[in-house]
Amino acid sequence: MITRDEMLAPMLEADPSFEATWQAFVAEYADEPELPLYIVLGELAEHFIDRLRGGDVADFNKVFAVVERWHVDGDAYVGEAATIGFLESLQNQLGGNVAAKRVDVISSSDFVRYLGPESRRWWDKLYRFWDGDTTALRFDT
Repeated sequence: MITRDEMLAPMLEADPSFEATWQAFVAEYADEPELPLYIVLGELAEHFIDRLRGGDVADFNKVFAVVERWHVDGDAYVGEAATIGFLESLQNQLGGNVAAKRVDVISSSDFVRYLGPESRRWWDKLYRFWDGDTTALRFDT
């Protein structure tokens, strides 16, 4: 089972280009009793948005395999952080699941092809929740 203390290690292995951001984050929050991982997951989402915008998707299958592992093999904190900290950050930073209106603009839907089945399930559940289904984020729905 992947725990909060272990969750970023496989991501850094899958995407070493995030290492500098991770190290800066760790240094900034070194005095905290626990690292506020939701903040760095938002930064990770922004990192992947920038990479997609630049056409740098060569290892996205590996990267999103890690997100899938967070959902499938993570403890309760890791699974929730994968959904609320990472996936929802992707959706929010890109303004929801709207289609791109220009060639140089991306949308959250551009990430769907990289999601594994469990990550896709939680991706869709987030949209259901924001559409008013208050039960959408429960594990039994």
